[in-house]
Amino acid sequence: MIRPLPSLGLLDRVLRVLFPGVLFLLLNGCASVSYYGQLASGQLHLLRAREPVSRVIADPSRDEKLRAHLAQSQKARTFASQQLHLPDNQSYRLYADIGRPFVVWNVFATPEFSLTPQNHCFPIAGCVAYRGYYNQSAARGEAAILRLQGMDVSIGGVEAYSTLGWFNDPIISSMMGWGDERLATLIFHELAHQRFYVKDDTEFNESFATFVEQEGTRQWRAYRGMAPDNGEEAQRRDQFIQLVLDTRTRLERLYTQPLPVEQLRQRKADEFEQLRQEYRQLRDSQWAGDKRYDPWINAPMNNARLLPFGLYDQWVPAFAALFKQAGGDWLAFYAAVERLGALPVLERKATLKTLAGSDSRGG
Repeated sequence: MIRPLPSLGLLDRVLRVLFPGVLFLLLNGCASVSYYGQLASGQLHLLRAREPVSRVIADPSRDEKLRAHLAQSQKARTFASQQLHLPDNQSYRLYADIGRPFVVWNVFATPEFSLTPQNHCFPIAGCVAYRGYYNQSAARGEAAILRLQGMDVSIGGVEAYSTLGWFNDPIISSMMGWGDERLATLIFHELAHQRFYVKDDTEFNESFATFVEQEGTRQWRAYRGMAPDNGEEAQRRDQFIQLVLDTRTRLERLYTQPLPVEQLRQRKADEFEQLRQEYRQLRDSQWAGDKRYDPWINAPMNNARLLPFGLYDQWVPAFAALFKQAGGDWLAFYAAVERLGALPVLERKATLKTLAGSDSRGG
């Protein structure tokens, strides 16, 4: 049963009790009071901005395109719980207008000659390869400090994130530039994180959610009587990601070599230039000049910009194989995922490799 949204008065009382406790737990780590203070303040602002999607849709004074977009999102939200057996709660049945293009800005950092990220650990989410800021200026300030320390740094705006079921996550105004299907895929992806999450294993969590997103979208299209996606956009995305991953592999090999610093810097720059050249050749020879990745490829390059690539799809073939083994039954699949997630990390990764190999051989 869907719980009604609490009144703002009740919500305020809950948050006044909850956030000091959460902040106390977080501050038992080694992070600054100011950093966690902005996390608590930003999350509080987002929660207080929420309102039921049904209220927005029913209000004729609201933007017509917004209302239509939200109406379509709710069909996908119902499908997610009824057909994909994802959590049935108030998440994505709420809307929040935040008045900015991104909800948070993530700061990634690595040493100059390493692709090992500067990790940050949190009690709920575990360790992740970035720090998030609700204020862009604060993110830029953190990035400037890290650059002064000689780190490679990158800032990425994020339109949405999941609190892993701790709160009822809203559809955010920063997501409204997406089409109906893209918004549906995000709902499937983020609800999958609420369904199951393993602390300190980003590749597992994101690959699991990405598989649920992809298979869920395939079933969502079939449910609506739509033809299967021809996969051209996904194929180009995969080809682009592979170029970046190949560059990462070459850089990792380069950084193990005992070379003078200036030579390392030059060869590092050469690798990034090779990436640009390979991309342009692929774009012009196979993509009919599709330039969607031009802004990313033409921006200044460093190690930190490569960090997000590969995290979201490394084990997708393994989860596809597990879904086949479960006979396409979502509940049986989730039970198998939970058993897999409970394994010790080395055994878990070995099992994933075996599953991925079986999927590549067709079953």
